[in-house]
Amino acid sequence: MPNKRDLSLHKYEIETDLYRELFYFCKRYQSREDEARSLYGLSEVCQDGMPKGNETGDQTANKAMQINKLRADNELIEQTAIEADPYIYQYIVKNVTLGITYEYMNVPCGRRQFYEKRRLFFKLLSEKR
Repeated sequence: MPNKRDLSLHKYEIETDLYRELFYFCKRYQSREDEARSLYGLSEVCQDGMPKGNETGDQTANKAMQINKLRADNELIEQTAIEADPYIYQYIVKNVTLGITYEYMNVPCGRRQFYEKRRLFFKLLSEKR
């Protein structure tokens, strides 16, 4: 976070290091979605008729578990935003995952209220993780 100021969450007893961990967890939202989408389908097609594989176990089940883990992490972010405020949760998700600031969204509440709900979001997320 070179030019980004850390959010002060001492009111919620969240240390700076924990905030940064949660911040980067949220920032990985889109990359987790992309990774989950990329895991669908065939990973490799062999045309010689001989079975191949380097992994032991069921590769399809392994992929399914990996997709579930990625989607569960993103679902955690979405559900926590809904808990923080069910009316503006989509704006909270955009802010914490994409970095879109209040000024660039048409949020149906004041700036101070929005950032207070964002702080509450990080408090709830810290309790869940």
